[in-house]
Amino acid sequence: MADLPDVPTLLDAAVRSLGGTRREGQTEMAGAVAEAVDRREHLVVQAGTGTGKSLAYLVPAVRHALAHETTVVVSTATIALQNQLISRDLPRLATALAPLLPREPAFAVLKGRRNYLCRNRLQTADEEAEDSELFDPRQLSSLGRQVARLHEWSEETGTGDRDELVPGVSDLAWRQVSVGANECVGARVCAFGQECFAEFAREATQGVDIVVTNHAMLAIDMSQGNHILPEHSTIMIDEAHELVDRATSVATGTLTERSVGTAAKRAARLVEPGISERLTECADGLALMFTEAPEGRLDHIDDGLAGAVAAVRDAASACVTAIGPSPGEQDPDSATDRKLALAALGEVHDTAVRVLESFEPALRDRTDIVWLTKAPARPPSLSVAPLAVGGLLREKLFGDRTVVLTSATLTLGGSFSALAHQWGLGREVAEEEAASARTPRPEPADEPGSGADSDDGPHRAAGEPRWRSLDVGSPFEHARSGILYVAKHLPPPGRDGLADAYLDEIAELIEAADGRTLGLFSSMRAAQQATDALRERLEHPILCQGDDSTGQLVSRFSDDERACLFGTLSLWQGVDVPGPSLSLVVVDRIPFPRPDDPLASARQRAVGAHGGNGFLAVAATHAALLLAQGTGRLLRSTDDRGVIAVLDPRLATARYGGFLRASLPPYWGTTDPSVARSALRRLSGRVTPEPA
Repeated sequence: MADLPDVPTLLDAAVRSLGGTRREGQTEMAGAVAEAVDRREHLVVQAGTGTGKSLAYLVPAVRHALAHETTVVVSTATIALQNQLISRDLPRLATALAPLLPREPAFAVLKGRRNYLCRNRLQTADEEAEDSELFDPRQLSSLGRQVARLHEWSEETGTGDRDELVPGVSDLAWRQVSVGANECVGARVCAFGQECFAEFAREATQGVDIVVTNHAMLAIDMSQGNHILPEHSTIMIDEAHELVDRATSVATGTLTERSVGTAAKRAARLVEPGISERLTECADGLALMFTEAPEGRLDHIDDGLAGAVAAVRDAASACVTAIGPSPGEQDPDSATDRKLALAALGEVHDTAVRVLESFEPALRDRTDIVWLTKAPARPPSLSVAPLAVGGLLREKLFGDRTVVLTSATLTLGGSFSALAHQWGLGREVAEEEAASARTPRPEPADEPGSGADSDDGPHRAAGEPRWRSLDVGSPFEHARSGILYVAKHLPPPGRDGLADAYLDEIAELIEAADGRTLGLFSSMRAAQQATDALRERLEHPILCQGDDSTGQLVSRFSDDERACLFGTLSLWQGVDVPGPSLSLVVVDRIPFPRPDDPLASARQRAVGAHGGNGFLAVAATHAALLLAQGTGRLLRSTDDRGVIAVLDPRLATARYGGFLRASLPPYWGTTDPSVARSALRRLSGRVTPEPA
């Protein structure tokens, strides 16, 4: 430890090497991360855009890994962010720090097995009858052409990583040549075990200093007993505001007619026809019950649907029993068929069990929620998910390691407590220390299933790390660089699309900005309505999500300063366009979850049933997080200037408006449309007087 330079020295070297400048928030964060790791104390850090938070946690992570000859795991929200770290940030950092360290830091990336091509599965892709479609790569079908491409690529690729295949292929085509962890027969049995891309990736993580993964993979590792990632005691979680949603997604099970039918087809290769046919009939029965059951959250399950789900459970179990235990030595093809069948059968069986068991407790004591989805272009599906994942995170993530969680958006309503509660953390150290000097008072009721215990719970056991928070701010001068304009004069948003007054407001703002507008809409319907209406009224190019890939649309928007880009959720968090191409962000309405959203409505009700404010704890928190992420698209560099226009007047008039505004950076605020338009004209160089 003493032989290594300290964190400030390493950080300065990295910043100089990368051509950057020293930033106070970055230095403060790096010091806090290093201290938290040394003290084995969890740390939650809000670091605004422009802080340089990646270096602020990577430098202490590298130093800790080398000093203790251990591995530090870095988890990001998406595969895209994961690739950015592994292909850009870490290589540059390793080169910069190498002269100051005993050796150059080593790093590797680990994704889920499904992200890697499976050579064994590739051999049967031409024969796979999944999804009711037989195909041959020599045929001229789109699917066949894609599989043919994958055959060719398999001879060229050194990693088998789907992200390296450009252009890519559809999810359906990729499923023919990849397997999930529960479908893999294992390197020892597989005929291609010595050539397995997924095994190569896992082997590459052994003994390295930094392993980069994603939140979904982290959640899978937790749910499977922490056996996928290499041994580690320290984790850096970037984009931590996404952690709960990613963990919830991994913990969600879904039943469809197709998933049950696929399990039956795979079982048919291994069991007597009558046994697998029974499961096929259950798939048909399930589909019939779906047509009669109501869409949305199911607080109660009727006898017909319960019977159909129970039949699936029992038929899947009968197939598993008929397949029986492993016969020992098997040829690779038989082992593959067996593993694929058991994986599919296990998934539908376990999901059916979860669905039925979720209705057994009284409504207020349930920890799972079930809902039925009937989308117009997709077959119905029955899903089951946990009301909260705080218990899982507290036990499996925070229990025996040090965790640093960071993002540009972690304080909601000016406090870290909302997200900390969702993560399963109790009160932070500073709150405990303050509380100890006061007369104890009862804590508010916790959300059921959250795993948030009293302060003497597992996360407060003697010798285990505790958590602190830190907000290092942002290098941006928000009050001088951005205006938050709330269109207080507009009517509240309705349910029948955008009112004419909203379209007029957007048109006037775009004209004042001379294009340069990112329109963030609460639904695809609203984005398309605005696109269609304004393309007829304005001369500016208007791009709409869905016209092309999101990446291509963002590139075109960035390249054309007069263009506008309209879209929904992925644009709220995925657009990074510094410079003059973006000077106006329009938000059509406060992004509350839909009233019929099954998870949000169930969580809101559960909080209320236990004495809390369900709306504030769930709906307002969700909206605050998205609003902060969306408005954060405006300022991406210290030279950026512009206007955020929120057309929903409730941000200024409703009681919860103060909570939402407190979740945003301190922009200069106004409700005067002429002030917003004048500012945009000045920025675009089109200074004209406001009409009288």
